Amino acid sequence: MPKPPSIRRPISALRDFLHSEAAGGVILMLAAATAMIIANSNFSALYTHVLNDKIGPEIMLGSQLKKFSIHLWINDGLMAIFFFLVGLEIKREFVDGRLSTWEKRRLPIVAAAAGMIVPALVYLFFTRESAYLQNGWAIPAATDIAFAIGVLALLGKRAPTSLKLFLVTVAIVDDMGAVAIIALVYTEGLQTVWIFASAIALGLMYVLNKTGVRSIPIYLILSVILWYFVLRSGVHATIAGVLAALMIPIIVTPGAPDSKESPLHRLEHAIHPWSAYLIIPIFGFANAGVDLSDFKLEYLLDPLPLGIAAGLFFGKQLGIFASVWIAVKIGFASKLRGATWLQIYAVGMLCGIGFTMSLFIGELAFPGATEQAEFLREEAKIGILLGSILSAIVGFTILRFAPLHKAHDQIEAEEAGEILADGDVAGLTEDAVKR
Repeated sequence: MPKPPSIRRPISALRDFLHSEAAGGVILMLAAATAMIIANSNFSALYTHVLNDKIGPEIMLGSQLKKFSIHLWINDGLMAIFFFLVGLEIKREFVDGRLSTWEKRRLPIVAAAAGMIVPALVYLFFTRESAYLQNGWAIPAATDIAFAIGVLALLGKRAPTSLKLFLVTVAIVDDMGAVAIIALVYTEGLQTVWIFASAIALGLMYVLNKTGVRSIPIYLILSVILWYFVLRSGVHATIAGVLAALMIPIIVTPGAPDSKESPLHRLEHAIHPWSAYLIIPIFGFANAGVDLSDFKLEYLLDPLPLGIAAGLFFGKQLGIFASVWIAVKIGFASKLRGATWLQIYAVGMLCGIGFTMSLFIGELAFPGATEQAEFLREEAKIGILLGSILSAIVGFTILRFAPLHKAHDQIEAEEAGEILADGDVAGLTEDAVKR
């Protein structure tokens, strides 16, 4: 009797995302390590010189014409593309993904909020003696999704799928919080004329969206114009990336992971490899190089690096695990399917890997070319690296040796073969089994 033809299941956008994000996280780790090695070698001066080299056209900022350094082009230019991707992911999740209903949003929103508030409070406690240092309160509030997923990928099948989904969702909500913080807290010297121009560009994109225009080149041209207007306005230029992304048309696709006709999905798939394999590693390479030649161990006890490291390592795990535990116990949300409490605690610890976003906010928190500002930025990097590395190592170790859920193999087999209409893997929470 002939075998029935095999049925090819649609490729889940989420599975593709997790795969590329994991690979990108590994590349990011290598880029950061390379930067540290070069910054502490005979090539240290060359590394600094290249990053500070001025290139490109002069741009009027405030009342001065300025040329951007390579470092600034990376942080304000390339990272705007990264934030554009973040905006696309946020919109997709809220319109057609894991955050499309309040039921799906509850647990990751609560966990992400607690995972930002508690680290900030820990940081503020350590820096309570200095009003200036408290400007960096948001540094330990961020989570680096690429780095964290990269660590999870090293665990293979020992990491339940529900944990990976939870980590991605929390990180996306966390990104939303980080974007709001950058826009509201780390913006100064606003130029009303350019804010008005930005609003016009954004309004035009909105009208095009509502009238059914789906031409990607038109939206990309307007996105670049919006970036320039926002840059001139005094608001951090990367915010333009998120705002532009929210105006990109999306076609909701019940019953399939995504649509080939949807401009948002097409852009997300096109940009994601560039972001994961090039933009974020370049950012990590340009910002992770800390010269330790003058470093003294007592610097680790300074309020700034200690507050950041403690916020990332202790604040994240406490905030996320406690909020999930309370939410489950009071019936506000259900426990992650196929994951033990110890595994949930460990993934909360992995959220303490703040790297990319934390480095980015650290650059904004202590601006300027003064010796003090440069020293504080270096101290912030030390705190970020220490907190992120500790979170990665301890979180990985716990997940590596933690006993698996008694139904781990059965649940993973089910989830490997079931793709829901919105692209999620079936059975994220225990309630999914009951339903």
